[in-house]
Amino acid sequence: MPTMNRRQFLKLSASLGAALALGCTPVRPSSSGWRERRELYPQGVASGDPDDNSVLLWTRRPYGDRRTSATLRVEVAQDPDFTRVIATTAARVSADSDWTCRVLVGHLPSAREYWYRFVDEEGNGSRIGRTMTAPGPDDTRPARFAFVSCQDVCEGALNAYRRMIFEDERAAPEDRLGFVLHLGDFIYEVVQYPDQVRNGHRYDRRIKFPVHFPTGKTVAHNRFWVPASLEDYRALYHAYLQDPDLQDARARWPFVAVWDNHEFSWQGWQSIQEFGEGPVPAQTLKVAANQAWFEYQPARVAAPGARLDTFVAPHVADTPVTAFDDDGLGREANNLAAINSLIVYRALRWGRHIDLILTDQHSFRSRDPGSREELNPLFEGDALGWVPEELAMQLDAGRDYADGHPPATLSFRGKRVANVRAGEAAQTFLGAQQKAWFLDRLRGAQATWKIWGNSLGTPDWRVDPQHLPAALGKWSGDGFAVMATGDWGAAYHERAEIFDAVRDAGITGFAIVSGDRHSFWAGYAAKALPPAAFEPVGVTFVGGSLISPGMLEASEHNLKKSDPLRPLYVANPGDGPTQPTVNLLLHHGVRSALEFAKSGDLKKAHAASNPELAPHLSFVDMGGHGYATVRVDASTMATDFVCIPRPIERSPSPDGGPLRYRVRHEVPLWQAGERPRMRQIVVEGDAGLAV
Repeated sequence: MPTMNRRQFLKLSASLGAALALGCTPVRPSSSGWRERRELYPQGVASGDPDDNSVLLWTRRPYGDRRTSATLRVEVAQDPDFTRVIATTAARVSADSDWTCRVLVGHLPSAREYWYRFVDEEGNGSRIGRTMTAPGPDDTRPARFAFVSCQDVCEGALNAYRRMIFEDERAAPEDRLGFVLHLGDFIYEVVQYPDQVRNGHRYDRRIKFPVHFPTGKTVAHNRFWVPASLEDYRALYHAYLQDPDLQDARARWPFVAVWDNHEFSWQGWQSIQEFGEGPVPAQTLKVAANQAWFEYQPARVAAPGARLDTFVAPHVADTPVTAFDDDGLGREANNLAAINSLIVYRALRWGRHIDLILTDQHSFRSRDPGSREELNPLFEGDALGWVPEELAMQLDAGRDYADGHPPATLSFRGKRVANVRAGEAAQTFLGAQQKAWFLDRLRGAQATWKIWGNSLGTPDWRVDPQHLPAALGKWSGDGFAVMATGDWGAAYHERAEIFDAVRDAGITGFAIVSGDRHSFWAGYAAKALPPAAFEPVGVTFVGGSLISPGMLEASEHNLKKSDPLRPLYVANPGDGPTQPTVNLLLHHGVRSALEFAKSGDLKKAHAASNPELAPHLSFVDMGGHGYATVRVDASTMATDFVCIPRPIERSPSPDGGPLRYRVRHEVPLWQAGERPRMRQIVVEGDAGLAV
């Protein structure tokens, strides 16, 4: 192992601004007197953001006496019995950081397994955690990771983590996961108390109430509670991290995490909240949400120029944001201070084959153009809830629509309103500064596979209402429609800018992994669909939720059997079990969904497929829960969707319960100018209508 002198040590410590432990020789047995007292470390241990010589470690050790700070000892060993301790250091915890502790362990050999633990002054120890360092940038061995999202512990159980751990423990060392990529909604800030939940259930789920805010406030006509203070956001992490399966997962693998919306606010953007009653300035809560995320996620993130181990909250006031620049960024000083109090977009290298680039889709985004109240008259009385594709494109592009010639009015169903977007810039999720950084990192990526990790899915949510039978109503739009407009699936302008950059730079091995949709999707990354030219530049995957219910479950319970639209979403052909015809609707079209609802014959349904609808899709399961694993090497990317039954209650079995299916999507590496190709293999179980 190379050595580091005192000068290098001090330079590294100062640049990182963190408690730092260095790997050392000779290794020695532990002398800490550790004895496990898990109850004193109620949120467990974790590690995160490994590189090829260091990893960040985390725990929380609260104290109930009057002290305001304490010192913990950290030990890192080459074996789980700590007979070969390779690094130790002292780390401070304090009430100011909610007793959380972040320690960067450096100067470690690459691609190695390590065990770590924390000990207080009296020898009371945390549980033991396991972590990894990344392979070096020239390490040609295959690499493997999992990606997950959306874990609302109030509405179910984390059986998927149990399954992931069970399989990983039994895998050969070379087949084990290197890290877990968490793509957001780690917590859900929107909670309900018992008096807000009818009969204690939503759908078939028994709602649990592990969260009670010290302060809190009600929103949406008293339907929900949301945080009103830093202590409220901390209370969410306190509750979530007491889940035993989440604790076990964080103790087994290093996590690489980004946030989605619920870490701050459900429909929030920048430092603004929305609860259906217009924008609400919430700079103080954005800072609080960022601070709590920083305290509870072992991630190498900070405000520009700030320390890695301390969050310094800027003083902000909740001030209306009324002036926006051409990229939709609110220029109000408190807004800028709040969103820049923590920067989470970053990149990670994992061996020769992975450049992972992570982006933040909420802190710098412009306002969702579909949320404008001026559009409401267009949709009054509409039963379908679909948006004409052309209208969605007009809303997205603003003044850039049709090469700078947007229409003066927007129309749908014979109604017209003024085009409120005609003078505004195109929608952005990334904002100008982050987008420039992202494209620069993407163009400069040298690994075999350039993987974009972002919280929001990129495939279009397209449907073909022009094929609706008369009994379901006449479609008054032209051509195709979209089922949802809140993510990259309807961010046509910015998505095209990114995909064009991939094409123009001759980038190969471009892959996207996402969450948020509470469903599994696999397909191709293309900026446009027929009748426009279909020119995929990469592949894209969306993982099912760990817990959170999605569109299929909502349709099962909210669409009455007498509703003429129900067969488009769910059906019971031959009075049999409920089937997710919405999968066919999105993948094959209206005629395919209705054929299966009538006959229950999947061959007939596929024969009715509309080939122009969704050439970008190879798999859709709108009811899928679980996780995905990715294995990459010099020639192939293999993404497995591991789907479990609806996780309503915690499984009593060690493996987390049965599987619904495991489906593999294999993508050979393509050359510049070639189209990517995807092959699908049902490894086990039955994917049903998802193919």
